[in-house]
Amino acid sequence: MAGTTTTPAGSAGRRFASLFITHGILITGAAFILLPFLWMLVTSIKPPEEVFNAQLRIWPKHFYGFENYAMALTSAPLLRFALNGVIVCGGILLIQLLVAIPCAYALAKLKFPGRNLLFVLVLLGLCVPEQVPALPIYIALARMDLLNTYFAMMVPFFLSVFAIFLFRQFFRSFPDDIIHAARLDGMSEFEIVWRIVTPSAMPAIAAFAVFSFVAHWNDLYWPLIVISDVNLAPPPLGMMFFSDAEAGTNYGALTAAATILTAPLLLAFLFARRRFIEGVTMTGVK
Repeated sequence: MAGTTTTPAGSAGRRFASLFITHGILITGAAFILLPFLWMLVTSIKPPEEVFNAQLRIWPKHFYGFENYAMALTSAPLLRFALNGVIVCGGILLIQLLVAIPCAYALAKLKFPGRNLLFVLVLLGLCVPEQVPALPIYIALARMDLLNTYFAMMVPFFLSVFAIFLFRQFFRSFPDDIIHAARLDGMSEFEIVWRIVTPSAMPAIAAFAVFSFVAHWNDLYWPLIVISDVNLAPPPLGMMFFSDAEAGTNYGALTAAATILTAPLLLAFLFARRRFIEGVTMTGVK
């Protein structure tokens, strides 16, 4: 029985069709994800009477962007909210890295009794939601008179079990020969972690930094509990104060404020996107 042969033209046609379908699905998904951001930008330049207009228009009849952004910047301390977010997210990320990297190195490269059990506990820690330790942490902060401080917003997140898991998977692929050679040269484990292993883990660090920064920049639950001072409010809590007290039903100004507070996240991701993608794809690859 004669077998069927595939011509080069037919093979190229199927390859083109496969790429066309794949890219079509990806473009559709990207457009679906970006649609809320596009709508936010469009609403931020519309006058109030066009926000809820029955006609669906991408570009407004009357450009109202200067007024909306001026109101957003003058009616509330948005730049202060953004600075608070940078301080809180930066402080959390710094402590998370200082704690998680040595822990991950120990789980990945050091042999000691109970290592596998500790890793199982790390995995179980991923199942504990943020709300479980909220009450005892709040009571402890209240008794130490630490409410309404940056420390109060940061302290529950200093230990990240996700960071330990992520870095442990990355460190497992680091060559053992380099570590053995460093030990023979007289380097301590502390020096090996920070001078040899950590610089090679920059893709994983960048990937985790994006996850951590986005998660805590958008966190409203914990700041809403421990912060009542407007001057200490991070972006989500500041937006809530702005919505209740200043903007009211002026959704153009609200979306303008949301655009201003979202911009740092977009810029940070664009700056770290190459390292982020590299870290996500390389983590766990042996």
